[in-house]
Order: sequence, then C-alpha cells, then structure tokens
Amino acid sequence: MNADPVLSLLKELVAIDSVNPTLVPGAAGEGRIADAIARRMRGLGLDVQLQEAAPGRPNVIGVLEGTESGPSLMLCGHTDTVGVEGMTAPFDPVERDGRIYGRGAQDMKGGVAAMIDAARVARARGFRKGRLIVAAVADEEYASLGADALVRAWHADMAVVTEPTDLQIAAGHKGFAWIEIEARGRAAHGSRPAEGRDAILRMGRLLNRLERLDRDLQSRPPHPLMGTASLHASIINGGHELSSYPDRCRLQMERRTVAGETARSAVAEIESILTELRDDDPEFEAAGRLMFARPPYELPPGSDLAARLTRAAASAGITTAIVGMSFWTDAAVIGEAGTPSVLFGPGGAGLHSPEEYVRAADVVACRDALAALALTL
Repeated sequence: MNADPVLSLLKELVAIDSVNPTLVPGAAGEGRIADAIARRMRGLGLDVQLQEAAPGRPNVIGVLEGTESGPSLMLCGHTDTVGVEGMTAPFDPVERDGRIYGRGAQDMKGGVAAMIDAARVARARGFRKGRLIVAAVADEEYASLGADALVRAWHADMAVVTEPTDLQIAAGHKGFAWIEIEARGRAAHGSRPAEGRDAILRMGRLLNRLERLDRDLQSRPPHPLMGTASLHASIINGGHELSSYPDRCRLQMERRTVAGETARSAVAEIESILTELRDDDPEFEAAGRLMFARPPYELPPGSDLAARLTRAAASAGITTAIVGMSFWTDAAVIGEAGTPSVLFGPGGAGLHSPEEYVRAADVVACRDALAALALTL
C-alpha cells in the first residue's frame, strides 16, 4: 500500500538536516531543505520564488493562482529546527504506532508538509478562485528573519501558520522580552571584605525580587487565550576565582508577555525594582537593557478566519476549538504586517526534546482541512 504523499514528503523533510545555525554554530541551516521544497512546489505546478532572509538562508514561496478573482490565503511554516543533542538518529524518520519520529517532525515539518500538500489537493479538487500562497520560511527558532523578510514583500487577506496545535485553532499567543541585567561590585582579595563589594550577592537581591514579581504575574486574572504572564532567570554568570570578590554579575532573563503588555512595560518593571534596591542600599549598582522582544498576538476582532477554518476542519472530520498558545510564533509578524492569522497544525510530542514525533493521522487531517479552506476562497 502506497503511503499518503503528505507523509512521504514529511519523511523527506525530516531526513534533511536544517538545524538553525544561529542556535548551533556551524549547523546546516535552511539552504538544502529550501531546495527540496522548491523542487516539490514546482513539481506541483506552483510559481516558485526564493527570497534570501539571510546569506544562504532562503525562504521559499510558492503561489497557486486561481482563474477567478477572490481572496488570498497564505499558509506559512518554518523550515529550521533546534539542535539535536541527545538524539541518536535525528534525521532518520521512523514511523511507528501511527507516529513519525525525528528532529522537526512536530516542530514543524509536519505542518510544512501539510501546507505544501494542501496545494496539491486543492489544485486536484478544482481550485479556481483566489490566490494560495505557500511560504516556507527560515529562522523562526531564533529571530524570525524569514518571517520579517516575507512580510516585506508578501501579503494576503488571511494566513494560517501551521505550528503544532493538536488540530485546534489558536487565535492568539504570548510574546516575550529578553532582558539583560548587570550588577556591579568591587574586586578585592577575599580576605579583605572592607575593600570588596560582592556583585553576585547583590544580584541575589534582584533574583529575590524577580521571584516575587513572577508569583504576582501568575496570580493575576488570566487572559482568555494566553493565560498569565511570567518570567524566569535564564542565564547567569559572574566572578573570576574563589579568593576574589566578584566585580560583575550578569543575568539574562525572559519575560513572557500577554495582550496589553509591551517590551517597554516589561523593562519598566525591572527598572522599578532596580530603583527600589538602590533606595534601600546606596551602594547597590545595577543596570538593565532590552536585548530582544517580540509582541503577543491576537486575531483581530471581526475577522472571520477562525470561523472559516472551523468549517473547513469540520469538512475534514476534525472537531476544533478556539484556543491560545503559550509559545511565540511567526503569526505575530504576519499579523503585525496586516494579515489576520491563526495557528493550526498537527499534534505530537517532544518539542525541542531528544524524542520528537508527530501523529501521522494529524498531518493528513491538517492537509485536508487546509485544502478545504483554500477551496472556500
């Protein structure tokens, strides 16, 4: 019995190393997988363009034009993956018990395969109205250079980002802010406390306050889709040797934001804490800066995209609900550029872990729902 074409495509994509080279220096990047996707799209009769998001890291955009005017639908997914540490055969796609295993199987080559094969199915079923744009983009796992480049040149009336949602329709997700804080002390020999000032102990005061802030954030009334905001201390370092007072301690933290919050408001929280610590101790020295941020996203009120996709999913035998996601996605970039977007993709488990899989039946169902949506344009 021949495998469904979408599953064959998924296995082909999983077999290609596309680890993000910003996350893992020297990694393969998206060049090879972009070539494979471009060949597949051309074979399906799509008009294909490559767009360089960064040197050697292309986006692939395939377009299926209807013969009648109508709305445009963008299907978007990322081609990069996180690293493979701890995995024994990350690029050997194995199908077992209805699951397909391998790095990127769920995040998110299952969704990418579904959206590409949806174009094939839609065309075979008589797609004739509107415009279908299938965009496979680079670098979502770090800075979304691919999505940023995509929206500078491509727009649509609606978009579906095929991140893994267990076949639910996600109409919003959290944002994040990465903040760096440096506490300053005074270097001295460990035997001379009068001359030294311990930057690490001073950072400890800040960590205590951050823990309190996190508890407060998570005790607030949750956003209906996004839940509560949160923060965590991600990376910390300081000191030089055991017998010396440390003159520097650096903390890098992440603040997860919900609708109504901004990177500026997240930084303001930190500045307020630092001001209070300085008031308590005139010798306390520390400064914070915003490293990078992405906003939360919510489908604009009045958009009928979620309702359209609900009906399309039902026609493919899928019962859906409108949900929110905790992780950030390229939907925020596409939405900020003016294209209403939702998330919809297959389920599985093991995101960013040593054992990752996607449910094969979900990939097929996702493909069918996306094809049905395209045929309603």
